[in-house]
Amino acid sequence: MVKDRSFGSRLFDAVNITLLIVFALVTLIPFIYIVAGSFATQKELLQRGFILFPTEFSISAYEYIFSTGTLMRSMGVTIFITIAGTLINIMMTCLMAYPLARKDLDYRKPIQIAVIFTMLFSGGMIPTFLVIKQLGMIDTYWSLLIPGAISAFNLIIMRNFFQQLPDGLEESAKIDGCSDPGILFRIVIPLSLPAIATFSLFYAVGHWNTFFSAVLYINDSTKWPIQVLLRQIVIMSDGGGLGDSTSLAADFVQPPEQSVKMAVIVISTLPILIVYPFLQKHFAKGVLLGSVKG
Repeated sequence: MVKDRSFGSRLFDAVNITLLIVFALVTLIPFIYIVAGSFATQKELLQRGFILFPTEFSISAYEYIFSTGTLMRSMGVTIFITIAGTLINIMMTCLMAYPLARKDLDYRKPIQIAVIFTMLFSGGMIPTFLVIKQLGMIDTYWSLLIPGAISAFNLIIMRNFFQQLPDGLEESAKIDGCSDPGILFRIVIPLSLPAIATFSLFYAVGHWNTFFSAVLYINDSTKWPIQVLLRQIVIMSDGGGLGDSTSLAADFVQPPEQSVKMAVIVISTLPILIVYPFLQKHFAKGVLLGSVKG
């Protein structure tokens, strides 16, 4: 029979629950403010400043940004970069992690040391830019897809995950005449779907939030992802320079400026928030399984 919990234990749990609820509500306030501001009128935003619930709902900001093709074009660019980049990331990570998980691979340790070295040191922004320029990838989507094709951290976790798979599976497959690529695609990858789903979301979020690389390598405004477009809208609404984006000025420089910014933030954040819950269940299983064995 379980003894009744002491008053101190119940008080401790009550305080913890209360604090967690307060912290959760505090983290939700910025999201509520952005969503409420996107549906508020420009007059109310100027008068009240901070809004959690607009007194007068207005969809003029959404009508305004959807009245032109600029936002949808940037959204399409971001969706393409996210899907194509995630596929490239997962393919390259698996193709490199599987050989490194094999103990019979020649020069396995030097290759692993080289991978770890990239986690500690990098070539820097200017050398990377010069390399991408010499390869002719400026103003192309390849500049956003190729440089970050493999994450060293994710590669190590994936390699550890592959190492934990039973050796008998590969031996049985080889006896049946299966080649190394066949073992990878028919046995290893199907058994590694939780880890692949986890890292797919990590990679997808990174591509969806692509900002700095696009600012450096993409000069053509028609190829800007949604995050760069959002930056340009903020600059224009704050009275900053337009640079080479005069075509965007006609679309977004007019009022309602503040609500337009918030509406674009909502639209750019909503897709990744919708995808996140479907892959969240794979997080703990996918990451922890590959983080135990070194």
